[in-house]
Amino acid sequence: MKHLLLFTLALCIVALISAAKSPYQQVLQHSRIRGRQHGPNVCAMQKIQGTNKKYFTNCKQWYHRKVCGKPTVITYECCPGYEKVPGEKGCPAALPLSNIYNTLGVVGATTTKMYSERAGLQPEIEGPGSYTMFAPSNEAWAALPNEILDALVSNVNIELLNALHYHMVNKRLTSEDLKHGMAIPSMYQDFDVHIHHYPNGIVTVNCARLVKTDQHATNGMVHVVDKVITAITNNIHQTIEIDETLDTLRTAVAAAGLTTLLEKDGHFTVFAPTNEAFEKIPPETLNRILGDPVALKDLLNYHILNSIQCSEAIMAGTPMETLQGTVLEVGCEGGEMTLNGKAIISSKDHLGTNGVIHYIDELLIPDSAKTLFELAQGSTVTTAIRLFADAGLNSYLTGSDAFTLIAPQNDAFPDASVSITPALRKVLKKHIVKGQLSSKHLYHGQQLETVDGQKLRVFVYRNALCIENACIAAHDKKGRYGSLFNVDKVLTPPVGTVMDVLKGDNRFSTLVGAIQRAGLTEMMNGAGTLTVFAPTNEAFRAMPQGELNKLMENPRQLANVLKYHIGQEILVSGGVGSHTRIQPLQGERLELSMKNYTVYVNKVPVNEADMMATNGVVHAVGSVIQPLPAKTSGDDPSVSSQHDFRQASAFRSPEVVMRNEDLFQKVVRSHSSRQLNRAK
Repeated sequence: MKHLLLFTLALCIVALISAAKSPYQQVLQHSRIRGRQHGPNVCAMQKIQGTNKKYFTNCKQWYHRKVCGKPTVITYECCPGYEKVPGEKGCPAALPLSNIYNTLGVVGATTTKMYSERAGLQPEIEGPGSYTMFAPSNEAWAALPNEILDALVSNVNIELLNALHYHMVNKRLTSEDLKHGMAIPSMYQDFDVHIHHYPNGIVTVNCARLVKTDQHATNGMVHVVDKVITAITNNIHQTIEIDETLDTLRTAVAAAGLTTLLEKDGHFTVFAPTNEAFEKIPPETLNRILGDPVALKDLLNYHILNSIQCSEAIMAGTPMETLQGTVLEVGCEGGEMTLNGKAIISSKDHLGTNGVIHYIDELLIPDSAKTLFELAQGSTVTTAIRLFADAGLNSYLTGSDAFTLIAPQNDAFPDASVSITPALRKVLKKHIVKGQLSSKHLYHGQQLETVDGQKLRVFVYRNALCIENACIAAHDKKGRYGSLFNVDKVLTPPVGTVMDVLKGDNRFSTLVGAIQRAGLTEMMNGAGTLTVFAPTNEAFRAMPQGELNKLMENPRQLANVLKYHIGQEILVSGGVGSHTRIQPLQGERLELSMKNYTVYVNKVPVNEADMMATNGVVHAVGSVIQPLPAKTSGDDPSVSSQHDFRQASAFRSPEVVMRNEDLFQKVVRSHSSRQLNRAK
């Protein structure tokens, strides 16, 4: 298996570093390599099952065995310009050269050959000259609507002849000569045909794919294409102007000042929303965008690519940058062209002189044109958005003032049907920050101000970016006026100092007394950045009574033990990775890890994390933390301990995994808040 993998990779490398000069030639070379086991000049083709569509294969498509999401089968055929010889392997013989008229029959474009005879074109393409003909396949002619085909063949001396002349260029052009973006005068009134050469090796003329290339003739070259192409006279803006199904788009383009853009020379792709697409948008949203030139321009630019993307050139989904600056995934599913995975394109490949238009029946609204409320729709923060609305805070989410919404994910709320209380409304208001922010510009120690004047701190860790106890869980979205930060928890803003938090929770009464005996009260109340791993009363009771009494009677030793539980920086649970270390005030480092959503410090589980204080954070632990055994190495064993206390009991309280519902209830109850209220 390993050797097979190496061999196939080698084939890809050979194809890539070959002397081919264009993507098409590279793909053709790869197909030759894949087919050479079947004889000389044999090419491997990928055929979509159930259709006649075939493609030369590149490495990516070869391994995927899919084109436009549909499975393919491998067929082996003669490479362009070669044919089989009875009794011999492969395709050893070069096709005999003849004029273009006869070559049409050889390459299977028999309908084009028949119409050439009917239109009186036969003498021209049999005689002297040097032409290139983009010959529609038999299937291409059959796919024409009956009324169009009837109109052509009923007037063979004019319409049909003109149509065939538009498929011809008055010089010999190989696939290598067909450069991306070329506009070549045709033999019909010099109207241009437009060439596009894509990175996946597909070549198109007026969005028709070249399915058989480089069929040499004595008087030129034949390329078989999969569509009958028509002359192009209008630019994109002119096409929009004359189409009644694009009335709303025409008005929007004018209001956004994009008329000049769509009139100028270029290579654009426009995904044009029809009138029906605009009508599907709620009127209040549509009127807001149409009345806002900035949002409207962003919306329209989100529908425009600065390159031509013909549907026949798509073999898989590809992200493409829009003029608005973000990307659309342009892909395909079977015969349907898709945008962002949705088959919303109702009509495709309307070519203009400066690009191509695909009609879509659904309006694409970029984030930059949305309100905060609209940004959250269909996301993972719908519960939070409902609560903001129920709390009467909708004006912050739909207005034109700049705010940043810190929105907890749905799973931060154990009960999706939770109702609004005054306490919850107060908590929710602390999730709305003044100004439109970007997480990329947040920095450690930064303070953000909420709409009610609360200060929120920013913590930057190696693996997380957190605002107080809540860490950003997904890329933020930037809307028209506001930004949306998706966070993993409900915020618990600090209320009171570390000492206030401990005093406000009966679980820490023994610890509070120990802090006072050790003379650390001032430090716990003062300014600073502390992380306190706070042993509960049960943690102290687990110690042998004699050891506990002795410890409590020695303030210096007690202070050293307590300082080993206090880090010199603020570390919330979201900042803990697999191997995180923090330096305590006394002794060597503390080692933290995260396992099954539980934080461990020196292998002691944290029972409740992230009780935020103005000068730090408190994490409840069920055991007095001991130094980890010193690591030893073969020739230099060493055991070190710089901590002035004896080994305590191995007691551990039952492991308690911090649950979101506990955190939510804690926010509502607010231990520190109760303590401060009692103190007033």
